[in-house]
Amino acid sequence: MLATESIGKLLFKLSLPAAVGMFVMALYNVVDTIFIGQVVGPLGIAGLTIIFPFQMVVMGLGMIVGIGGSSVISRALGAADIGKAERTLGNSVFLVIILGILIPVIGFSNIDFWLRLFGASDTILPYSRDYLEIILLSTVFMTFAMGISQLVRAEGNARVPMISMMIGASLNIVLDAIFILALDMGIRGAAIATMLSQVTTSLYIIHYYFFQNSSLKIHLKNFILDSSVVGEITAIGLGAFIRTTGGSLVTIIINRTLGAYGGDLGIASFGMAMRIMMFIFMPIMSVSQGLQPIIGFAYGAGRYDRLLQAIKLAIVVSTLLSIVSFSIIYFLPATVFSIFTTDASLVAASSHAAKIIFLAAFLIGFQIVGSVVFQALGKRLATLLTAVSRQILFLLPLIFILPKFWQIDGIWFSFPIADGLSFFMTLALLIPQLRAMKKSELAARSEPLPAGSEQA
Repeated sequence: MLATESIGKLLFKLSLPAAVGMFVMALYNVVDTIFIGQVVGPLGIAGLTIIFPFQMVVMGLGMIVGIGGSSVISRALGAADIGKAERTLGNSVFLVIILGILIPVIGFSNIDFWLRLFGASDTILPYSRDYLEIILLSTVFMTFAMGISQLVRAEGNARVPMISMMIGASLNIVLDAIFILALDMGIRGAAIATMLSQVTTSLYIIHYYFFQNSSLKIHLKNFILDSSVVGEITAIGLGAFIRTTGGSLVTIIINRTLGAYGGDLGIASFGMAMRIMMFIFMPIMSVSQGLQPIIGFAYGAGRYDRLLQAIKLAIVVSTLLSIVSFSIIYFLPATVFSIFTTDASLVAASSHAAKIIFLAAFLIGFQIVGSVVFQALGKRLATLLTAVSRQILFLLPLIFILPKFWQIDGIWFSFPIADGLSFFMTLALLIPQLRAMKKSELAARSEPLPAGSEQA
């Protein structure tokens, strides 16, 4: 399919399952927040917001392996090197298990210290602690589900990751209702629901590799780490890790800054805005996930015509989706946030924040596609630069500077300014890459036919 299917159909086939699965996952996050907002209240939402940086770090560690490994696997499959693909799979599984075990060891060493570092106030701390104590127990399953599902997609199978996300998210929503509403366990019930859903998701992915028709298999011999494979995985996945953990660092700093300029209400409104951002940009992320194996396979097989066609189509589709997302948030913010809470002050604060944060949201689709292009091609420096540009190079300094002049609005305006600057950096890096691939395509077209192959 990766070699012969038309690009439009192929991108649709690989993106749609990712979109469905990610939509369900995003819906789980929304429903989770609704349960907490309605039952526990604004302090519960603030408690979840404090934990968000930790969850991003866990996601980032899983994505080092998932993004890096999927890039290596898809290019190896394009070059018909099954041995390297399975060796990468085995190394990736072992790496996520190691990472998933190390995280709780560090986290349990001093939970209150980490929560204070993340920006928890005295009133928010008990809610955050109740949630984090449970979530730490599930990190090995979180990293496994996040990382290995990317590897399944790398072999052109988008259905299994979709089903795994649907199973996990659907179970989480049901368990939220049981633990939060029926058993009145509050925020701790939400954490237990999340843990059990992650366990189930991981078991489904394991079942796929051992008992379903996976084109790659997990072998214990491939658990022995290969320095060249690990080095390639890390070099490519590092960009995704920095982008995710950079977001974690920025979130910690924003939470602490909001504590000074906006208090607990400011932290809660930021948490609401971030969850909506995750929800409405899931379609764009699904396009990028569908694009990655197409690019990697085409690049490994030397099919630059298909590679360029896929990139151009993904840019158009993701930009259109960005414009739709921007319009929803900019024109209907109060309607969206009223779903989460009946607290009028929280709805008003969240709506005000979101309208500023999303001012340049229509540029985000291009940024995401550009970053995925570099990841799929194995371009380490460009991947790193696009990963750090928005969060580290631009957003972080702006958060330190702008609040001094505009108080809490300075934090919100940092986002669209960083989005604009990151867009231009991605554009500057992507144009030369596209030109180089175009030259390779033209060169391939102009190569003479082998002797004796000309038609009479």
